[in-house]
Amino acid sequence: MSTAPPVYAFVEPLMPWLAQCEEMLTHYAGGHVRAVSDPAMDTLAAGGKRVRPMLVFCASAGDDDNRPPLVTAAAAVELVHMATLVHDDLIDGATTRRGRPTVARAHGAGAAINVGDFLFARAFAELTRVGSPAAVSALADASLELALGEMDQQRAAGDLGLTVDAYISRCRRKTGALFSVACRLGTMLSGGSEEAQLRLASFGTRVGVAFQILDDVLDLSGSPAETGKRRGTDILSGTVTLPQILAIAEEPALGNEIGRVAAGGAGLDALCDRLARHPGTAAARQRALDEVALAGEVLDGDIGGADASALRTIATGMVERFA
Repeated sequence: MSTAPPVYAFVEPLMPWLAQCEEMLTHYAGGHVRAVSDPAMDTLAAGGKRVRPMLVFCASAGDDDNRPPLVTAAAAVELVHMATLVHDDLIDGATTRRGRPTVARAHGAGAAINVGDFLFARAFAELTRVGSPAAVSALADASLELALGEMDQQRAAGDLGLTVDAYISRCRRKTGALFSVACRLGTMLSGGSEEAQLRLASFGTRVGVAFQILDDVLDLSGSPAETGKRRGTDILSGTVTLPQILAIAEEPALGNEIGRVAAGGAGLDALCDRLARHPGTAAARQRALDEVALAGEVLDGDIGGADASALRTIATGMVERFA
């Protein structure tokens, strides 16, 4: 049984849309041989906020006549997101996600590869049903950016000299791309102009970057009960994040300590505590707030029938979650 998305007061009118999306996801993940459906349903059961489907709906005109293609698009975007979670957990060697064993942990590396591939394929198979080659192309482009972002991250593993610009570029690809395409699909399938599509795509990119920065902060400051995974996962996997970059810039000796712990040395919790309290982490939070503010400015132009108030609430609510 999948976990229903939480009720957000500002999207109360969209709850039937989100419920339909959840039903689709359950149908897409289940109903196959158990080697596929069991781990796929485990991924779905881990829940999540369904932020990307909400972005699809809030970026649309909200017309019931457009509901079927929008719900399908929202489910397709979420399927791609689910696929990336399965593959990312395998690559990072993560054992838990949202307090549950990862697919790789519960079912093995082979199952994680296969299920991730299946979810990707299912996303595109379903999106073709909306009859919009442009929509399929947009999701394909976003998936390409996701893959390139993951490659960027792997190439930069352990590179404590990573620049802020390189980090932000990676965030735009690895996280921003899917937020961006969710917004673009919402307005595209509702007949929005090219300008509206570009504006909403830009909004999504900036919100995605902010989300990733704050998630990286939470990796240092959040408890396992809060995050569903162990603290310091980024350090252990060699993933260099903005809090690390800014802390090292101010206190270069921290680079040696991060490298020592990443190589298997003791003191992970103490290092996380130190970084969480560091001014560099506060500066990273501020960068996320700046990205959200810039995202909000984008909504002042032509955004078609998108619900600017709801989109702003999604962005600010996300920041408040990490506060």
